[in-house]
Amino acid sequence: MIEQRFGESPPWSLGVEEELFVLDAETLEPALWPPELFDGTRLKAELFATVVELTTGICQTAEQAAGELGELRAEARRRAVSSRLVVVAAGTWPTAVSEQQPITNDPGYRAFVERTGSPARRQYCSGLHLHVGVPSAEACMAGLEAVLPWLPVLLAVSANSPYVAGRETGLSSTRAEILALLPRAGAPPVFASYAEWEGYAERLVNLGLADRWTRIWWDLRPHPDYGTLEIRMPDQPTRLEATVAFAALAQALVASGEQLIPTTHPRTGSPPPADRGIYAENRWAAARFGRDAQLLHPDGSRLHSVPDLLSELLERIAPTARRLGSEGLLAPLETLAQAEEQLAVGREQGLSALGKRLVALT
Repeated sequence: MIEQRFGESPPWSLGVEEELFVLDAETLEPALWPPELFDGTRLKAELFATVVELTTGICQTAEQAAGELGELRAEARRRAVSSRLVVVAAGTWPTAVSEQQPITNDPGYRAFVERTGSPARRQYCSGLHLHVGVPSAEACMAGLEAVLPWLPVLLAVSANSPYVAGRETGLSSTRAEILALLPRAGAPPVFASYAEWEGYAERLVNLGLADRWTRIWWDLRPHPDYGTLEIRMPDQPTRLEATVAFAALAQALVASGEQLIPTTHPRTGSPPPADRGIYAENRWAAARFGRDAQLLHPDGSRLHSVPDLLSELLERIAPTARRLGSEGLLAPLETLAQAEEQLAVGREQGLSALGKRLVALT
C-alpha cells in the first residue's frame, strides 16, 4: 500500500511549488543551476538542470504562502546572482530549444527519459503546482471530481507559454500541449474509490511502467505523500501576485468541494463524475485561445466566454474564500492576460526585449 498522510495537516492547508527557468545573466539563455545552490527542501532540482523548483512549507493561508513565495524568489535571485545567473517565471522560455537542455543527473529522471524518449525531452516547460490538504482519502477523490470541470478556466486565465524555440506556436498555452505528450496526462480516469486509484498507481510500479507513483502527470491528482489534492493545471505565472491569486483560488476551490457541482445522481444522490469529454474539449480550447476561448459550461448546457465562467467560479467560491481570508487576493485573475502580453511585446519589440521584461516582472 502507498503510505498516505491525509488528515495529518489541517484541512485546506496550502503548499505551493513554482518552477523557474535559470538563465545566463548576460545572454538570457538557459544555463545550469549549480548543484551546490540547491538546499534540498525549499530550492530543489527538476527534470532539467536549467530549472529550479521553489517549494513552500505547509501554509494555513494564502497570505502566508505569499510571504514564503516572496522570500523564496528573493533567495533564488540572491543565489543566482552569485553565479552570474538570473531566474525567471514563465510557462516556456521563448527562445529555448527543449531538446538541447541537459537532464538532471538523477537516476529516476534518467530512467524516465530513457523510457519516454522524445516526449520527455520536450518537457521544457514550467507549471504552478498547488497542494491543498484534505481530511481523508475519500474526501480527496470527491474533491477531485468537483474541481476537475473548472480547471480549463484556470488554464485559460493562466496561459503564459505562446513561444517555443524562438517562434510563436499559435497556442496561448503551449505547455498544455507539451504535457499532453506524456503517458498519464490530462484528466485522470474515473475511479470509484481511493482504493481503486491506489491499486492503479501500485500496478504501474509493480509492472515496471514507473519507478514510483508520482510518474503520473494528470492535471489534478491525489498526493498521498503530502495528504493533499494537487492541482497541476496552471502555467507558471510571471508575477508573484498572480501565483498568489491562483493559490488562493485553488484553496477555495478544494474547500468548496461539492458546492461546485450543480446536480446529483438521481439514484444514488451523489454527485456524478466530471464529464471527461467536456473536459477534453475545454482543455484544448483553453490551450489554444487562452482568455479568448469559448468553453462549454461544466454542466454541458451552453458555451461561455472565459471571463464569464471565471466570474461564475469566483462567485461560487466567494463564501469559502471569505471564510479562509483570501478573497482579496483573487483580484489579479480578473485582468490577467500573460500570453497576450508576451505576444504584444514579442511582436513589437522582439524576443530579446520580451526576455528582459519577463526577468524584470519575475
